[in-house]
Amino acid sequence: MVTGLNAAFWRGRRVLLTGHTGFKGAWLALWLHRLGARVTGVALVPGTDPSLFVLADIAQRVEHCVVDIRDAAALAAVVRQSQPEVVLHLAAQALVRPSYDAPALTFATNCMGTVHLLDAVREAASARVVLVATTDKVYRNREDGRAFVETDELGGHDPYSASKAAAEIAMACYRDAFLAKAGVALASVRAGNVIGGGDWSLDRLLPDAMRAWGAAATIDVRRPNAVRPWQHVLQPLHAYLRLVERLWEQPSLASAYNSGPDGGQCATVRKVLQLARQSHGSGELRFAQQEQGAHEAGVLLLDSSKLYRTIGALPGWSLEEAVVRTVAWYRSQRAGDDAAQLCHQDIDAFEALGRQRSPHTNIAAHGRRSATSGLAP
Repeated sequence: MVTGLNAAFWRGRRVLLTGHTGFKGAWLALWLHRLGARVTGVALVPGTDPSLFVLADIAQRVEHCVVDIRDAAALAAVVRQSQPEVVLHLAAQALVRPSYDAPALTFATNCMGTVHLLDAVREAASARVVLVATTDKVYRNREDGRAFVETDELGGHDPYSASKAAAEIAMACYRDAFLAKAGVALASVRAGNVIGGGDWSLDRLLPDAMRAWGAAATIDVRRPNAVRPWQHVLQPLHAYLRLVERLWEQPSLASAYNSGPDGGQCATVRKVLQLARQSHGSGELRFAQQEQGAHEAGVLLLDSSKLYRTIGALPGWSLEEAVVRTVAWYRSQRAGDDAAQLCHQDIDAFEALGRQRSPHTNIAAHGRRSATSGLAP
């Protein structure tokens, strides 16, 4: 079953959240606020216009600090001042293609920014749990069709993937050399591709489609046959929050975890766009006949059984429902509906899953299915 969150745990909890001006960070800030947490947000100004951070008025729900995580001294000052009990690190240069244009910035942000944060945390006596969001792209991908497990070799062809893999190595060092002995549980979560309303980043599938279709334009699709583990944004965010609760209870669980969908949600880019067009009711697609642009993995699958054994949860929505909800969010917001209210409606629906699912779902089978099913054309 989808295990519900412990609202009593989060009520009044001091939380440092980096990246709260981004897509996932804004959703997470909103969810933490409704749980009653005292959130200090650390990030750059929003990177898109519009942005969910602005539309959902996140600055009024958290202590909003504009700090570049590449600035170690400024970041350490915020950590000292906020005295967090829980740290959720989402700030990143999060796009593959821009990482080719700015590799040094990508490494400085994703690897050294993480080091700066962990270095500040090891001086903070208040901290008990640190969770770092990385990516499914940290693995050395030989594209053999096998779902990655957490013990697989790290790597990365592009600067984004390599910088996140480097951050994973740095985290393992800080956990073993400093934080574990100080009683701080440090975990990383390697999440698959997320979709959901409120993302206006360039070079992301559904935001690009919604922009194009809203302007009655055609979306050009570079890699229609690429396979990814798609999931609604609330699924990894729920996993982050639930894992923090477990790490607080049992610090020995601190390690790396994959966070991906059930096997049926591994699908091609083509399939996701076809579902989106069906939900949207219109929209032109133009699929490339051969790969275009810089190298990106063709097939990427995750085995997330370790995470779901630990937190007692399974992904909540099918790919079809995740796409329908995403498209509906954008269309409603474009029609004038309040962005924060639209997010709350999705969170309400997701939380309700915990009261609907059977407790007898076979969690152990999760990873095995992800390697062999769901490769929808």
